[in-house]
Amino acid sequence: MRCWLWALLLMVCLGGRAPAHEIGTTQVQLTVGPGDAWSATITTAPTALVNKLEAATGRPLSRDLTAERVRAILPPLADTIAARVDLAADGAPVAATVAVERVEMPNDITLPAFVVLRAGGPLPPGTRAVTWRYGLVYSTYGVVFTDAAGGAPRTQWLEGDAASAPFTLAANAAPVSLAELAAQYLRLGFLHILPEGLDHILFVLGIFLLTTRLRSILVQVTAFTLAHSVTLGLTMYGVISLPSRVVEPLIALSVAYVAVENIMTARLTPWRPLVVFAFGLLHGMGFAGALADLHLARRDVIPALVSFNVGIELAQLSIIAAAYAAVALVCASGGTGTSPGTGAAWSSPPPPSSPPPACSGRCNAPWGAEVTS
Repeated sequence: MRCWLWALLLMVCLGGRAPAHEIGTTQVQLTVGPGDAWSATITTAPTALVNKLEAATGRPLSRDLTAERVRAILPPLADTIAARVDLAADGAPVAATVAVERVEMPNDITLPAFVVLRAGGPLPPGTRAVTWRYGLVYSTYGVVFTDAAGGAPRTQWLEGDAASAPFTLAANAAPVSLAELAAQYLRLGFLHILPEGLDHILFVLGIFLLTTRLRSILVQVTAFTLAHSVTLGLTMYGVISLPSRVVEPLIALSVAYVAVENIMTARLTPWRPLVVFAFGLLHGMGFAGALADLHLARRDVIPALVSFNVGIELAQLSIIAAAYAAVALVCASGGTGTSPGTGAAWSSPPPPSSPPPACSGRCNAPWGAEVTS
């Protein structure tokens, strides 16, 4: 049924109105010391921050913001921002003040747009651990904790306005184990796809909708992951760099291309694996900027990259498994439709023991179904 593919393309177009990777667009550098004080540098997207503050205060949302306009809007809202910065010392809230430190919104799309907020306040003497929470972010973001008294920087990934686990001050801190690091970045990689990576989900479904041959799907998905790993590693080591304002539109175009190709053809084209690989390269660059600023210890970079990409692969395989299950359900319930490329009719049901893609025959786009009875 062509309607499934048109629906997929429509989702791509509508999804283009939102950032493809809000994950990583907010970053926090949290520092304790010197002395009995704390400070935090919050780097985030200007338009998203202004709109969230306007929504929180009941104001109409601004459009087509300029740097000058953002500089005028944010300072009067500093107390509103500070009220959403929650730092606790040994479980007790401490006061916070916020100032707007920098706003950059260049006309050149190859340059990043961002706002830098500076938060800070006093700490009770003898504080052993602090926790962080920020109420103006709705997606995954990284918090890098540094103790001026010593110790390596530590990173936690938080979901929206969730509170962090306690950051223990250097004098009391135990080093993060390799298993803990791997678990953290494996989870982050999985969440980067499910549920936060709508563009990734659409792309994997686009692969499935053209062919349900398991080998072809796994080759393409693995090509994506390999490409993602290459550019993620190269960007983190500073070999390549491309601003998100360039990468994100290219990612959206890649997803749209896959959807359009699915509508125009009923068979896997020889160049599809190359498109998949290119898509992976773009996504690697799209997310690497966030990881590159987290100041991972050199010994942690490789385990973090490997775990992150394993998490991505597991999420993609979960999407494919869910898609196969959906096809099996449609076939088992007597679903019918037509192949978009050939117009041939398909129907079901297969025996319960048949593999999902078979549906008493072979499957083509969009559900990959062209069934012979």
